[in-house]
Amino acid sequence: MKNKLFLFGVILVFSKTLCAQELNCNVKVLSPAIQGTDKTVFETLETSIKDFMNNTRWTNDNFKEDERIECNLTINITKRNSVDDFEANIIVQARRPVYKSSYNTNIINYQDNDFTFKYTPFQPFEFNDNSFTNNLTSTLAFYAYIFIGLDYDTFSPEGGSPYYQKAQGIVNNAQNAPDKGWKAFEGSKNRYWIAENLSNANFKALRSCMYVYHRQGLDLMTQDVELARKNIAEALEGLMKVHNISMGSFLMQLFFLAKADEIVNIFSAATPDVKGKLVTLLNTIDPGNTTKYEKLRAN
Repeated sequence: MKNKLFLFGVILVFSKTLCAQELNCNVKVLSPAIQGTDKTVFETLETSIKDFMNNTRWTNDNFKEDERIECNLTINITKRNSVDDFEANIIVQARRPVYKSSYNTNIINYQDNDFTFKYTPFQPFEFNDNSFTNNLTSTLAFYAYIFIGLDYDTFSPEGGSPYYQKAQGIVNNAQNAPDKGWKAFEGSKNRYWIAENLSNANFKALRSCMYVYHRQGLDLMTQDVELARKNIAEALEGLMKVHNISMGSFLMQLFFLAKADEIVNIFSAATPDVKGKLVTLLNTIDPGNTTKYEKLRAN
């Protein structure tokens, strides 16, 4: 009997190793602006969100434990309107490992300021791809699909398309919801535009850049640094197509929020000619980070 129980335990552990969920999401719920209230509600919220993100099966693919997508959600509660009604901002971050190195590269680092939700301790987290249930789980699911889509785009050309479609479906389902962040007319930087840009053919060059930058660039760094730099530079040059079609687009801003510092580090040891050409390009397509890029000329 003991041997059977041991064998069952080994099979169970082995099965979990083979079929881990997609995300390894670290969740923090902060509430420094909320005074004089029981913090238990925020502790249970943090636990519930972590369980929802990490234990929901978001794809039909099987992940090993060490293949899970590393991501962070930091939710800062800014206002409590009633017992169960909250206003917050949410910082979403995801990264992916670089081949044959201990380095992890950011694929998104964004603060979403339009996050309102209702929550009571221990309430079940309900979500349906085909309908809008509530703003809390819809927002969390939206970013889960964005994390997965971006990660897949870095490993295969336009590999994230099915998950951007899922995110777009959540946006469509939320059009009649009272919560902000889902509609085009609410501003140029929200969940609507993330999904729209990622699904829009005008941004194919950016998605191509994501693949080449990571798979043919960063992943080659330990083998052939000069070829890796060359491939990354060419990938960035391709972004001029996006700039010419949609100057100052939100998706381009998101890309450089995650990548500007890394690009400077990658090319800090490049030749002066390569640096000069790259800085001219980057100052055109990402003028918000000109100060960072100009440091390359000085090195």
